Amino acid sequence: MEERDPLLNPERPLIAMTTSLAPMGAHGLPGVKLNAQYIAALEGPGGATLLLTPAHDLASVEQIVALAHGLVLTGGEDVDPARYGQSPHPTVTSVNPARDAMELAALAAAVRRGIPVLGICRGMQVLNVGLGGTLIQDIPSQRTGGLLHEQSAPVDKEWHHATVEEGSGLEAIFGTRALFINSFHHQAVDVLGEGLRASAWAEDGVVEGVEGTGDTWICGVQWHPERGEAEAPQDQRDPNRRLFWEFVQAAREFAAGAARPVSAAAG
Repeated sequence: MEERDPLLNPERPLIAMTTSLAPMGAHGLPGVKLNAQYIAALEGPGGATLLLTPAHDLASVEQIVALAHGLVLTGGEDVDPARYGQSPHPTVTSVNPARDAMELAALAAAVRRGIPVLGICRGMQVLNVGLGGTLIQDIPSQRTGGLLHEQSAPVDKEWHHATVEEGSGLEAIFGTRALFINSFHHQAVDVLGEGLRASAWAEDGVVEGVEGTGDTWICGVQWHPERGEAEAPQDQRDPNRRLFWEFVQAAREFAAGAARPVSAAAG
């Protein structure tokens, strides 16, 4: 572990969080795009967020990750299939090459430093691809007979069940093996990346959660635990809240010089 800056408060760890770009204002100039609930979900447990954008050059990405005690890869566009050696399926239309480059560089830098990493929805897919895995590009056409994973219910409502592996790090975090989650994706993890294991699945077998097998705290979930969390009571019994509290605690421990894997959940 590197020497700590005495001006930084390890009780409020710095969390680098990825964003996207979208046209803004009367002239449609590119602006930074991020659902503010991500920030609220991390500030509740005591994290302080730093925003990483596709507008940053790779040297800036490296510098920001070098300051951070944790990295969150957020939801959004499809990952470019070229990143995992495939031609695009006809349904893959919303790729953002600049965002892919930024997030994969941030992930590589985070893994080198050993800081905790949390991937959410697209972020779990980026995590998998960045570690050498592949994706199912379109669940409806490539996994027939399964669940609808792009829900029609409101964004703050749960949609389908998921089962967590017994004895896994995710079970220790959530405090349960039975989850009821939301679902806003048409892609999913296929071949797992190096150093990852699947530890939560939907009823149709689609991977809903992954965790690292090494000494670094690494976790990914396919649903959006931050949605509906910003105004909810501070109840750590909620599995979604437990995930953010556990991640921030792992970042806090990294800042204090005591990193640990996801399998050693604080509880």
